[in-house]
Amino acid sequence: MSLSKKMLRDIKINKTQFISIFLMAFLGIFAFCGVCSEYYGLEQTSSDFYTNTNLADGWIYNTTITDDAIDEINNFTTNSEKQLVVQSVANFSNDPDITLHFVEDNEISIFYVSQGQEFNLSDESGVWLDKRFADAQNLSVGDNISFKFNGIEIEKEIKGIGYSPEYVYEASPTSIIPDFKDMGFAYMSYKAFPSDIKYNVLLVKFNQSPDDFKNSLDDSVEYLSFTKQSEHVSVSQFNEEMAQHKMIGDVFPIVFILVTFLTLLTTMTRIISHQRTQIGVLKAVGYKNRTIILHFMSYGFWLVLAGAILGLILGPMIIPNLFYPTMTYRYSLPEWNPGFDISFVVVAALMVLSSLLVSYLAARNISKENPANTMRPKAPNISSSGFLEKSSLWNRLNFNLRWNYRDAKRNKFRALMAIVGVMGCVALLVSAFGMNDSMDNLKTWEYDDISHFESKLIINNGASLSDIDDVRKDVNGHTIMEQAIEIKAQGNEKTASLLILNDTNLISQTDKNKNPLSLSNTDISLSAKMAESLNVGVGDTIKWHVIGSDDWVECKITNIHGEPLSQGIILSSDKLDELGLNFTPTSIITSQNVDKEYDSIKSVTTLSEMKENWDEMSGSIMMMVSILIFFAILLAIVVLYNLGILSFTEIEREIATLKVLGFKTGDLRKLLLTQNIIFAAIGFILGIPLGFYLMTLMVDAAGESLYYIPSLTLGNIILSGVITFAVSIVVNLLFSSKIKNLNMVEALKDVE
Repeated sequence: MSLSKKMLRDIKINKTQFISIFLMAFLGIFAFCGVCSEYYGLEQTSSDFYTNTNLADGWIYNTTITDDAIDEINNFTTNSEKQLVVQSVANFSNDPDITLHFVEDNEISIFYVSQGQEFNLSDESGVWLDKRFADAQNLSVGDNISFKFNGIEIEKEIKGIGYSPEYVYEASPTSIIPDFKDMGFAYMSYKAFPSDIKYNVLLVKFNQSPDDFKNSLDDSVEYLSFTKQSEHVSVSQFNEEMAQHKMIGDVFPIVFILVTFLTLLTTMTRIISHQRTQIGVLKAVGYKNRTIILHFMSYGFWLVLAGAILGLILGPMIIPNLFYPTMTYRYSLPEWNPGFDISFVVVAALMVLSSLLVSYLAARNISKENPANTMRPKAPNISSSGFLEKSSLWNRLNFNLRWNYRDAKRNKFRALMAIVGVMGCVALLVSAFGMNDSMDNLKTWEYDDISHFESKLIINNGASLSDIDDVRKDVNGHTIMEQAIEIKAQGNEKTASLLILNDTNLISQTDKNKNPLSLSNTDISLSAKMAESLNVGVGDTIKWHVIGSDDWVECKITNIHGEPLSQGIILSSDKLDELGLNFTPTSIITSQNVDKEYDSIKSVTTLSEMKENWDEMSGSIMMMVSILIFFAILLAIVVLYNLGILSFTEIEREIATLKVLGFKTGDLRKLLLTQNIIFAAIGFILGIPLGFYLMTLMVDAAGESLYYIPSLTLGNIILSGVITFAVSIVVNLLFSSKIKNLNMVEALKDVE
């Protein structure tokens, strides 16, 4: 009981240090569990959604899926389901694109109903609609909606609203952020089709690997294309998002927790060293070594346990909810819930156990001494003269540098922890600011260096060439063609984009280093990121076809260009004609700010709107960057403050001696400031490459759609340095009063 009272009294007297222990334990677990909970939430929620809706393992596309082909395919599948998938336009003023699915069964990639009736295969009059589109258009169950496709118009009653596992991410033809007023999907029974139905998609489930299945498919039937689950645009895009979040979630908290362990070690070492005399008294009055060790182990145990439990609870409650609002702009899931993994408890338990181990190691050394020696102040560490001290340079150094060099030499462990602590903080700052710079550079690259138009007019499906040409002349613009394609090379298959340009200076090309690149009318240029994915280069041959067409094209790559957002092929309309394909314009770009409406134009997007969409899309990453910066600065403050306290405690006797010799408070403060700045400078220099490495890991996890270039700018380095050294100087100023009010008698007397 008496030791418990002593512990509470010590905590009260040293409340600042003990609060820092609690905060470091709390923040370490809070950051780890919060960031990882966000990722595991995405993984677990999407996995449950895919499982509950039985997402297809693959999609086989052909002009017509025949019964004979299905019979052949069923020999090596566990289940298959045929659909007719067509593009339609809904009857609204903005002519939104709606992808219609006419299905015979609903056992694979099941439509998930959130409102209204369950999907009914016998219902000829009903349609089950995309919830995001329904919300954007203020539609509800019971409303009627009509669709136009292939010269046919049908009107159906909305029987249900919900989600599809194939549309967690919906690619927008006009923006990188889906505008659900302009796009959506709908499911109907095959009986709702107005004429004889011919299916063009076969959804399959299989037990073998996707590559083995494709080999069996190639040997069995003729088909247009095959997409495995991992390469489906919705699945791959969401997986890329999760992979980047996972990388940040893995790297950032680990660095934070490692630095937390160092801070905990220094704090407990300082507290136990400061209480040598009390430990000696306890030993003298009969307390056993085991009792004393357990007593000091309880200091860190209770505070770290409380901080870990609080972080374990609040991290998953707070941090995921900071990310999910920005992610719901791009992705559609029925639920957004934080996830949980047993690693959260394991890491929290390891932190608590580490606090016990640190306290044990610090108290064990003192407990080995006899009571008389323990009650004496700890003898200062002794170091012999080294090469520097014996050189002629030593005499040229001022007292400040010589004293700090010898102090660091005597207290190597404290110096090492100070450097490592600062290095971890700088690494987090550099990686966070670097990610911010990389995102800004990517935005500038796409919307300043490459795109020079002011407006982009999306052409309506079915618009006549004469109408398109009239609009082009009216806005003084240029037509371009953009299509989704499938590329094959070196045994690899990728979904990519095709950009066909007429002679225009409104879109320019750059190489992967952002230098201007001039392409001729005969060039076929592949984006650098796609070239890396396909393992091809200039002179290699690739095969590709426009998705929805069975006309494959074989050609050689003549150039590699850099493209941050859209990975694929760029060529001229003349080259397209030479390859035997028709130039079908999909957009008109112009330097004018167009606000006029045209019958043949579906929508108009300005460059400023594209930039706003980019900012929305990058919102979750920027939120992560903001959290990184906040915790890095907070970590720097706590680390440097704790190391400052430890340093002051260990050299308290030396400082008192220097005061007796006539050194003023300002001189002594300068002495400690020099030490802090030296340690901070070394940690800062070592932290820069570590931060760049962490940033590279996060950039590499961005997936195949975005082409990041890790950016380590001078401004990034300067800003990280300013924060680090500013914190170091502010922490040093906090010790001015301690130096001024130092108890000279207590610091200098020997305990007999």
